[in-house]
Amino acid sequence: MRREVLISFISVLISIKANALFIVGAYNDTSIIYLADSIQIDLEFNESIESNLELNLDSLVNLRYVKNQPDNLNIDTIDADSTVPDYPDSVYIERLAAIPTIVDLSYNRIVKNYIDVYAKKRRNTVEVMLGLSKYYFPIFDDIFDYYNIPNEMKYMSIIESALNPRAYSRARAVGLWQFMYGTGRVYGLEINSLIDERRDPIKSTHAAAKFVSDLYGIYNDWTLVIAAYNCGPGNVNKAIRRAGGKTNYWDIYYYLPRETRGHVPAFIAAIYIMNYYDQHNLKPAALDLSLFTDTVWVKKKLHFKQLEEVLGIPIKQLQDLNPQYLHDIIPADKNHYSLCLPVQYTGAFIDMEDSIYAYKDSVFFDPNKIIISPTSRNYASTTPLPPGNDYVKIEYTVKSGDNLGYISEWYNVRISDLRYWNNIRQNLIRAGQELTIYKHKSKASKYEKINSMTFTEKQAMIGKPVTNTENKTITREDYSGEYVMYTVKSGDNLWDIAKKYPGVSNTDIMRLNNISDPDKIKPGQKLKIKPKN
Repeated sequence: MRREVLISFISVLISIKANALFIVGAYNDTSIIYLADSIQIDLEFNESIESNLELNLDSLVNLRYVKNQPDNLNIDTIDADSTVPDYPDSVYIERLAAIPTIVDLSYNRIVKNYIDVYAKKRRNTVEVMLGLSKYYFPIFDDIFDYYNIPNEMKYMSIIESALNPRAYSRARAVGLWQFMYGTGRVYGLEINSLIDERRDPIKSTHAAAKFVSDLYGIYNDWTLVIAAYNCGPGNVNKAIRRAGGKTNYWDIYYYLPRETRGHVPAFIAAIYIMNYYDQHNLKPAALDLSLFTDTVWVKKKLHFKQLEEVLGIPIKQLQDLNPQYLHDIIPADKNHYSLCLPVQYTGAFIDMEDSIYAYKDSVFFDPNKIIISPTSRNYASTTPLPPGNDYVKIEYTVKSGDNLGYISEWYNVRISDLRYWNNIRQNLIRAGQELTIYKHKSKASKYEKINSMTFTEKQAMIGKPVTNTENKTITREDYSGEYVMYTVKSGDNLWDIAKKYPGVSNTDIMRLNNISDPDKIKPGQKLKIKPKN
């Protein structure tokens, strides 16, 4: 539709705010803001969101299924023979108005700047996103429909991650939906050393849908939801208050954090380019990513190498379809986990499941590598094991008044080690109980006599003098353990004290005595020192 015809549908309302002039109206029940060409306004193309957008687009280049494109596309170089169309504002307004949506798709120069990024500056990476959308958008559509969220909200993933499940922002947000650690945990995503479900396309989308639904319950406005998704509802609420209670996104625009202002314009531009890419001579890239997949449940620990060697699935393909498993391991001990496979392999997995788990299991899950020492958390065995052949076992009989804190100090071991070695829960021990303690055989003799010492002697041994019944103070110097006690003299400092003992630094003394400020030692203070012979 020609610009003159379009403008005839617009009832004009002139509003001057922050040196800007807008012509506001309605067309096809869609709110449109047309920015008058002759008026100077803040055309800031927000550096922060542009930088994040560029970072996300750049990160696509490193994906295997992008590197291995059949056409071997050279990312972000425009073909000499291709044409890059440009259109007047009226065309963009008309096209945005034609998109079926309940989200306000306002148009202005800021939106136009983002459209130019997609349509001109980063054409080939946009073609990669178009190719990825064929895989991810059906997943998003199904989940968003379940939560009754508008279909078009899926385009948030474009500005959040450029459809890269491995996207990692400077703010340490992760995945397709860019969840921070805390928010991901709040919405039920498992995050640990082996699994990061922020990178799971299905589970992270469920979490994003719940988050978006919660935000809409607060604002009842989808553009404010998009802003709050980026900067949090607290910042949006502040912007509304500073704008005098106004809740239109463009009214609170200048009160939002700078890094959030571009979020809605970028979202509108993403919707535009994903619907009208063909009008800009863009086409979806053909990617080496299986579009037809199925999901199976893994019931035992499984390594991707087992699947590769038994079923012949390339490990890179497994990594692409299951980016949530950080080290190619599915740790299905107590819990079952999902595994996404190309559909042609699911039948073979079901038929050979037990054989796959058993294949080289002692190689991929070597118990000697899992149980490194008694100080590590051991999930493979409930029977505590000694640290190694160089350690010997020492027995200690619990006395009345003992606790694990005392015993760990006397033997210079961690409380967690004592619990592990003796299957102790909640630090509960009783008088007469026999405890097993492991010490290196080169030092064991220093600790064997502890079992026969009195409480006063044991405390004195670690530098905590106790007056006995004869009013005699027993100190650490009476025992030949690992530590010596130094009494601070007038004029001493930690650097000079450290020089008196071989291999000891002032930092060692501070750490051993819980000293945070080296200048705050005083005469008469007792310091525990561990010389290095």
